[in-house]
Amino acid sequence: MNLRNTWDTIKRHPLARVGPGLVTGVADDDPSGIVTYSQAGAQFGLNMLWTMPLAYPLMATIQVLCAQIGRVTGRGLAANIKTSFPPAILLIIVSLLLIANILNIAADIAAMGEVTELITGINWHIMTGVFVFITLGLQIFVPYHRYVFFLKWLTLSLLAYAAVLFTVHVPWKEVLWSTFFPKIAFKLETTAVIVGIFGTTISPYLFFWQASQEVEDMRIQGENALLYDTEAVAKTEIRRIHWDTWSGMLYSNAAAYFIILATAVTLHAAGINDITTAAQAASALRPLAGDFAYLLFALGILSVGLIGVPVLAGSGAYALSEVFGWRSSLEDSARQDWRFYSVIALSVLGALVIQYSPINPMKALFWSAVINGVVAVPLMVAILVLASSVSVMGRHIAPKPILAIGWFATALMATAAVSMFYCLSIQS
Repeated sequence: MNLRNTWDTIKRHPLARVGPGLVTGVADDDPSGIVTYSQAGAQFGLNMLWTMPLAYPLMATIQVLCAQIGRVTGRGLAANIKTSFPPAILLIIVSLLLIANILNIAADIAAMGEVTELITGINWHIMTGVFVFITLGLQIFVPYHRYVFFLKWLTLSLLAYAAVLFTVHVPWKEVLWSTFFPKIAFKLETTAVIVGIFGTTISPYLFFWQASQEVEDMRIQGENALLYDTEAVAKTEIRRIHWDTWSGMLYSNAAAYFIILATAVTLHAAGINDITTAAQAASALRPLAGDFAYLLFALGILSVGLIGVPVLAGSGAYALSEVFGWRSSLEDSARQDWRFYSVIALSVLGALVIQYSPINPMKALFWSAVINGVVAVPLMVAILVLASSVSVMGRHIAPKPILAIGWFATALMATAAVSMFYCLSIQS
């Protein structure tokens, strides 16, 4: 059966009609992200719920722009930056992206291993190795059109965090009030958590991944026509991108909201205010919310980890391949795109090495957040410049309201980055 026939047999399934936005959104709630959201809920209770309604339109706007750049031009984000900016800028951004991604993968697989040890009793170092080779094997040996279908099913795991709320008492009136009228004392600890939330929600690796996935989907569906060449399909495709991305990011941000809420009404209410690992968050829930909530939370961490790790590794591989002009497609075999797959393998195996080194996985996560804070702002500026460039987007440049939201998001991330370095200077 050829590729086109294979696609025809699966595209009738509802999940097949869901585009890159869903997987990208769920990958944002990776295990290390869960740690950040859990800490926010445990430390500040309901008073950090406001961050998700604010982050949602900002995150979705940037991701829509990335998706449109990929679909309009038929090239990934790094390939477009390469043609419009000096090579040194792209090389620095991609190098920092790769380093941050490896550190983030290290934190994610550590969380997955620790949670598995809680459930099974098997040593977490062993389980991190198991998860590394599972994710690596899926990316290398399973064609993209099948693999992404598997990832879309795993996105249902985020419902676990909403389900946790059915096992505990939730003061919904207080929740609603705190979401829009929080009690915030702006001090060092507050600033650090807010910076962490926005940094883990609006992440550079998601920008590269979603643009590249639009290109992958074009290949799978046999769509060779670029949008600036084919006006007939342009409106339909752009409408699909908006629906897919805004709905995917809504799902992602709603799940993050539920994680903050679940830990606020359980851990914070019980006086547990410091969460440093995903496993600690899951185990702390057990005596407070029962075995069912504990298992839901733990299984959610494992499932989103199986999404987050491939997205982290894949985004870096796409970016580096586009820098050097290598073939890069998860639909191709490892023999065809051996350099692309080598970057994926080295990223994941490099993260595994960190597990057996003196480097603490949570320290790796911290430095990943620092690097992402450095990379995000200039990268968002580049995205906005590309999205508003007639030479890149043709007649499909981003509307002014979308660009305005994008520039506001960039200003907010710049403020977050400055605040982060201020916090670091105070702590040191």
